[in-house]
Amino acid sequence: MSEARATLERLCGLCGIATGYHDVFGHWREVPETSLVALLAELDVDAGSAARAAAAEQALRAAAAQQTLAPVIRVAPDQAPWTVRARIASPVAGQRLTWRLALEDGARHEGELDAATEPLAERDIDIPVALPAGYHRLELFDPARRRGFLGEALLVVAPARCFLPTSVDEGPGLWGPAVQLYALRSERNWGIGDFGDLGRLVEQWSALGAGCIGLNPLHALFPHNPAHASPYSPSSRLRLNVLYVDVEAIADFADCAEARRRVQSPDFQARLAALRAADMVDYRGVAGAKFEVLELLYRHFREHHERRGSARARAFRTFQSQQGESLRRHALCEALQEHFHRADANVWGWPVWPEPYRDPASAEVARFCAENLERVEYFEYLQWQAELQLGQAAARCRSLGMGVGLYLDLAVSVDRAGSDTWAQRACFALGASVGAPADDFNLKGQNWGLPPLRPDRLRASRYALFIQALRESMRHAGAIRIDHVMALMRLFWIPQGASALAGAYVHYALDELMAILVLESHRNQCIVIGEDLGTVADEVRAALTAAGVFSYRLFYFERAHDGEFKRPADYPREALVAASTHDLPTLAGWWAEHDLRLRES
Repeated sequence: MSEARATLERLCGLCGIATGYHDVFGHWREVPETSLVALLAELDVDAGSAARAAAAEQALRAAAAQQTLAPVIRVAPDQAPWTVRARIASPVAGQRLTWRLALEDGARHEGELDAATEPLAERDIDIPVALPAGYHRLELFDPARRRGFLGEALLVVAPARCFLPTSVDEGPGLWGPAVQLYALRSERNWGIGDFGDLGRLVEQWSALGAGCIGLNPLHALFPHNPAHASPYSPSSRLRLNVLYVDVEAIADFADCAEARRRVQSPDFQARLAALRAADMVDYRGVAGAKFEVLELLYRHFREHHERRGSARARAFRTFQSQQGESLRRHALCEALQEHFHRADANVWGWPVWPEPYRDPASAEVARFCAENLERVEYFEYLQWQAELQLGQAAARCRSLGMGVGLYLDLAVSVDRAGSDTWAQRACFALGASVGAPADDFNLKGQNWGLPPLRPDRLRASRYALFIQALRESMRHAGAIRIDHVMALMRLFWIPQGASALAGAYVHYALDELMAILVLESHRNQCIVIGEDLGTVADEVRAALTAAGVFSYRLFYFERAHDGEFKRPADYPREALVAASTHDLPTLAGWWAEHDLRLRES
């Protein structure tokens, strides 16, 4: 191995980039140096030459030496003492250090420890305070210094295993349908399945004994471009797809005579009939009809509630306050995209907006918000309605005694032109794409075109974006499925312009992410199911099993050594089993061998 390659590999090791991997066939694949250099650049590390790579390695090691505490530390609940490792980067002026604990509930604790140490030494600190489950903060100080603050860490105090309701833990298991909500047909919807249909589905299937209803990701898509319809390539994992709103179920519809006249007119009814009768979902037609009426409802809401400060207006303000900056930035992104796209249809997303508007914190964006506040709040109003209707469906599941209720799906990432990347640009590697290496079904690998989250920035931000994504997905769910759950440990990054065969695995802090997942599972009383299909590292399977994350098993793939399908008793107890998925053959198509004929063609 050349010295340049050795330096590059050490640098990748410091950044969590694997320089090679075993593929599904057991062959070792060494990642090309060009890919390693490109992926390092996505982490702001310049390895474009041997000299720059050596300088970057030195800088990274120096930065690590200066970090007193890891930014995030997992701690077991209700145990004392517990230990953290601290790095003292220089001789301590005083002979004692001070630690302070700030608990989530406002309680505070502090203490001292002997600080006599050698330069650059690591040492263990014992903290004699048992902590409840939650997120807490540990700070370390040297009181003898003028600027005594040495470092801080987020403490994630989580149980060992995810939440599991008694109905699942002690029962014989439960079942339910898996539904693509957009594909539901009914005599009353507007050409796409909606939350009203979901409510009726809950009634029907619960009466048959179903304990859950599985759904595709409900994440927000792109109102300006309804044809961008993939639920796995969303604008935001924090917000909902407003095309699922049941327009006629909104309280404002009953009060708005103009909207009712519009919908009941012969022309509009003919449009709805055509949308319902279409062989496939006409996303543009559905969006045109829904947004036409939603505009009227929002105008009615402003005139009859906002201006009078009614109870509904106060409920909307409460929703805005609870959702905070995240909701405002999503709505701002939608309003800005609408504004620029209306002027130029070639404007496909924020990366091609005028430069000042690509920064959500810019003065230009603040001015746009102030001058277009009514339009920004229109998009917030749509999210409010979607949230209300999804919440009603979840409440109906509970009232009917369904063991799990709604089983929702969390996509692996977001579209690079969406509101999440605009609002949290620094957290994403926008010049790389998520994918998968070659396997039996995809001999050239897969490139999903979605930007990965940066593990360094995610950790430095104390996983705020990951925590929020979990909370938003779990709020109305009795269970969630984490798409490509292997991303908790490693994610296959593909440099821009490269093939999937030239990608590399980038590693994440599995233990920290798993602690957060377990904690949020308990807080939201939500089962977690990990989509562990494809190339799965042994460490991931072990961690998922230990944490009580259910495995995701597909009937097609579950066979014994003799080729026969496994019996139900042969499946793991903590597993969700399905016949098929949204991207595999239907059971009927598989039985008739249509999938084989289609693949050959």
